[in-house]
This record gives sequence, C-alpha cells and structure tokens, in this order.
Amino acid sequence: MSAQDKALDDKEERLRLTPVKGSNQVHVRGFNERLILNLIRQYDQLTKAEATRATGLSPNAVSMIFRALEDENLLLREEPIRGKIGQPSTPLRLNPSARHYVGFKIGRRSFDLVVIDFTGKILARRTSQHSHPTPVAMCAFFKHEIRSLLRSAHLRRDDIDALGVAMPSELWHWTDDFDAPKTEMEAWRDFDVASALHKILPVPISIENDGTAACRAERVFGPHTLKQDVIYFFIGTLIGGGIVLNGSVYVGRRGNSGGFGPLRVPDEPGGHRLIDHASLVVLEKLVAGEGKDPFSIYDQDLDWQTLEPALSQWILRAARGLAHAIVSTLSVIDFEAVVIDGAFPASLCRRLLGEINNELSRLDLQGVMHPELSAGHFGTVARALGAASYRITTDFMIDQNALHLGATK
Repeated sequence: MSAQDKALDDKEERLRLTPVKGSNQVHVRGFNERLILNLIRQYDQLTKAEATRATGLSPNAVSMIFRALEDENLLLREEPIRGKIGQPSTPLRLNPSARHYVGFKIGRRSFDLVVIDFTGKILARRTSQHSHPTPVAMCAFFKHEIRSLLRSAHLRRDDIDALGVAMPSELWHWTDDFDAPKTEMEAWRDFDVASALHKILPVPISIENDGTAACRAERVFGPHTLKQDVIYFFIGTLIGGGIVLNGSVYVGRRGNSGGFGPLRVPDEPGGHRLIDHASLVVLEKLVAGEGKDPFSIYDQDLDWQTLEPALSQWILRAARGLAHAIVSTLSVIDFEAVVIDGAFPASLCRRLLGEINNELSRLDLQGVMHPELSAGHFGTVARALGAASYRITTDFMIDQNALHLGATK
C-alpha cells in the first residue's frame, strides 16, 4: 500500500469515528415536538396551557405543535375540562393506535416476542424456553409465532412500523457460564439477525443489547421520576443492565454500556466477577444441587417458594455481589438512584432489595452516597418491551446524550 493510500484510509477511519453526527432533517422530528410528546407521555395528558407553562414556548407555538401532532394522528382529544374561569381547556393524550411495534428478545434460555401500541401497552405475547439458542431455532420460532401474535392483537403485518431485537452482545461468548455447546453457539458470530428477520417481517429493524433494552423499557414506560442519572441492573441467565444519564439511556460507543457482568467482586467464594454471583445460572446450579429441575426457574407459573432453601442462599450471595458492584459504579459517576430488575417475580425482587440494603450498610461508603434503591417494574418482559420501544425513543423522544445538528425547529 502506498503512503497516499494509507493516508486516505486513515482519513476515512477518522471520519467514520467523528463523534458528532449530522441528521437528515426529513428523518428528524423537531425538538419542540419531541418535548411536547415527552411531556404527554410523562403526564398521560396535557392541555395547551400546561404545555406552554412547562416548555416556555409561546401559546401560538404550542398550538401549532399540537395541531401538527393531531394532524399526524399522534394525539387524541379528551373531553374539555369545564367549571373553571375562562374557556374550557381540552387535554390531549397519545393515540395508542398511532404506531405499533414488535419487540423480540433472543435470550440464552428463552425467546420472548411482543407487540405493543404507541403507549407501550402489550397487545400480545409469545414465549418459549430452550437450553441454548441457535439461529435456526430463532428463525423458526419467529416465523411460527409472528402470525398468531399479530392475529391475537388484531393487527396486520402492514400495521407494524418497526421491529426491535434485544439480545446479548456477542452471544457466542460466555458459553461456559451457562453450559452451552461452543460449536453451536459459534454460529451466531457471522449470522445476520436483521437480514434473517427482515425476510419474515419486512419492516425497519433495530438490534441492541438486551440489558440496554430492559433499561429502556423502564425509562420509557416505568413510573416517571425526576431522577436523571440511574444505574439499572437486570438479572437474567447472566447479569447485565443499562445506564441512564441526563434522563436518557446511554448506550455507549459500542452499545454495551451497563455490561456489569465482569465487575470485580472481592473476597467471595465462587468467583471474582459479578456474573459469578448475581446471575440466574448460579441459582440453576443451587437448585440442581438439591435434585430439582434447574430450568424450572424460567417457568412463568413457578411458585418460587418451592426453590427453598436454595433461593435464600442465592439471594444472600447475589445481594453481596450487587452491593460491591453498586459501590464500584457510584465511585465512577454520582448516580442518584439504583434500579434492580430481573426475570423473576416482584416479590423476589423486593427480598433482594432488602438484602442489598443490608449489605450496603456493612460496606465502607466513604466517598459515595448511599443510593436510593428501587425495583424495576417489568420483570421478565422488560427486554422484549424495551426492544419494541426503540423506535419510540429514536423517533419521538429527546436524547440528551446525543447532539443532532439541525434537529430543532
């Protein structure tokens, strides 16, 4: 290669890595419109007067935005509010049927397929379990279930605006941690998931890390909070999660922010990583050691009390690991809150939160604040729900971590 060719290649690489990207105006919704939609999603409904006070925009500007969003069928009018001084005010809310999205979680122990409306309501869901996923099984499940999924939701394929996929990054790795055959899992390395699914459902497709997707579901559809910087842990077959910065999900340069599995856990038998303690594969092994079916923990109808005493042992072990992980992350960024969720019932999550608080009280927190801990709200379905919400966030919400030149009106 000549010096000139090398210089050109180096320039192309630098251009590719330019941190600020432009956006075509035709594909970018105006900032003020996104702001109004954000507020309506947050408060369920909003009058023009309330929007004017909240945004600082002029009444005329707010009226124009509301009119444009109504014309696009994104908003619906409620009954006017009467009985106050002046003209009756008319609240507007999101139109549930404005958009429909499919979310597909490709997991190490299960597939999860949902279809949602514009408000995030799950209209239909299909799941299946497996010992490990393969591309062939994934395609077969999706092709077999998508038709009945849409039929249950009273939708046609033409009604679907996009498909979001949530799956572990580099699925062919970590095979030893969940006892999967390396040769079969290696098939994922060069498999084009988006192309395969597009042949079955030809709509725009996005793919992101499953922990990030779960975090997205909590941020978009969970109870709204003023907390802007949040750590989100999701305990599945292996542990992962996501990060919220400045009120928006932060995915990172490679899309793997919140990949908490490799975090160090000191002085604990059984491993030095968080993944070795706060993952459901650890519970699998404890349950199997008592002569019970380890895969039963992925049964939606399981009575988790039947897993005792292994369950209590796992909760204590997971809580110790998570307490160390929380202190480690707080020492990097001054997060306001910590959310814990996972593929288990809400009652189990509450038990785990209590033990994490106990463990935190025993650790040296000098230099960091004791965080506010809370439980996530979607459990097992969080990853598929978050995948389905991807286009809602990119097309209709404000991402304060991304600068889109020319995106404001």
